Amino acid sequence: MKTGKVPENVLKRSVLRQIKTKRREVLCGAGIGVDCATFSFPGEGEIVSCVQEAALVPAGMPGCAGGFPGTFMTMAALIQKCVNNLAAGGGRTAAVLISLMMPESSEESELRMLMAEAEEKCRELSLQIAGGQTRIAGAVSLPVATVTGIGRKWEVSAVPGDARPGQDIVISKWVGLEGTAYLAGRHREKLLRRYPAWFVEEAEHFGRYLSIVTEAQVAVKQGATLMHDASEGGIFGALWELAERAGVGLTVDMRGLPLRQETVEVCECCGANPYELLSGGCLIMISSDGPGLTAALEMAGVPAVTVGKITDSNDRILLNGEEIRYLDRPKSDSMLPLFRQVTEL
Repeated sequence: MKTGKVPENVLKRSVLRQIKTKRREVLCGAGIGVDCATFSFPGEGEIVSCVQEAALVPAGMPGCAGGFPGTFMTMAALIQKCVNNLAAGGGRTAAVLISLMMPESSEESELRMLMAEAEEKCRELSLQIAGGQTRIAGAVSLPVATVTGIGRKWEVSAVPGDARPGQDIVISKWVGLEGTAYLAGRHREKLLRRYPAWFVEEAEHFGRYLSIVTEAQVAVKQGATLMHDASEGGIFGALWELAERAGVGLTVDMRGLPLRQETVEVCECCGANPYELLSGGCLIMISSDGPGLTAALEMAGVPAVTVGKITDSNDRILLNGEEIRYLDRPKSDSMLPLFRQVTEL
């Protein structure tokens, strides 16, 4: 395709015709000559938004179900990450705006496939693609997407965004899910030489756990005061970022951090640290009633555990039996070197 905006006929058949899911909140959405979307949330609280961007990789690429480290993601994973971030802020996403920059070497079929992937994910999440931009640019060698999520708070003044000494730290599901799915896909043959096929396949399909919308909604109803979704930097990075944002200390029992056995084995085989592994699908929640929140999450079908406490110091402490260590500033995700070794983009 030629540099510049895609032709109107291409826009119609390969972008707009892929958008099928509709929401009543979107009064005016994507269309020819439509430069902005209009939303209505009458009497339904505060409007929230989030922006995420990434270079896009094919959905069929090994390990792509759980996303990729750094700035590389599938379209579906990028949309899910945007929705997760809004959920962690106490918001329910209604629509997304998608801006695409495609390389000059792109075929129209590639654009259509990306939009079909986006629509399929939005249908799954009950979102409307409300608009965006599509452009061909010589400056990019891979498709680059920016997804803007728009929604509303579940409740007015929900999730005030603070943490107080004595509150509990609750974690949903398991840490390292996203990175496990990626590594299992990229190193499938190596893992199959050590583990049975069913074990490797289960690890590969951890991408099905990446949505945190259910636990976020439950946490809001249970009065959680702060939430943070774990992603790059793993659970260690997410705990540091949460404490830094709230200006508090914390104490966490490392033995209480929930890990799937698949994650332990995959990390051992691939030389990764499970606690610094991409952890999309894992939500950290701060609550004055950790046991009550974990019980409510279990009732909603979401595994959860209380792993520590917020403290009144600036120390971020990890306990491992008698051993005491201090949490460091987030490092680069432990799978980045592995990603660079095995991926040619």
